Amino acid sequence: MKEVIAIVKPFLAEKVVAALADLPRAEMVIREVKGYGRQKNYLERYSDTEFSLVFVAKVEISLIVEDADVEEAIVRINQSSRTGRLGDGKILVLPVLRQVDVNAD
Repeated sequence: MKEVIAIVKPFLAEKVVAALADLPRAEMVIREVKGYGRQKNYLERYSDTEFSLVFVAKVEISLIVEDADVEEAIVRINQSSRTGRLGDGKILVLPVLRQVDVNAD
């Protein structure tokens, strides 16, 4: 089993979740996160005052999938989250060494 972590723009999160929803045994956790990468920071204007947003809002979608479904998950995330602009996000794949259900004996 593998953990696939997708870090995407907030307005695309629902689209990504919908694209992944019918993967077999896709268990997801979704978190609001802030990122700092090649985008660095940018200036915003609010009431004629400029201020810097050092961290950019993102959504992290973490899902556990069988090894055979990893490539399909990556393709679906790419297709549903790519805008072609800087800061589209990242996809990470990590091994899952063990899974224990909390309610199991």
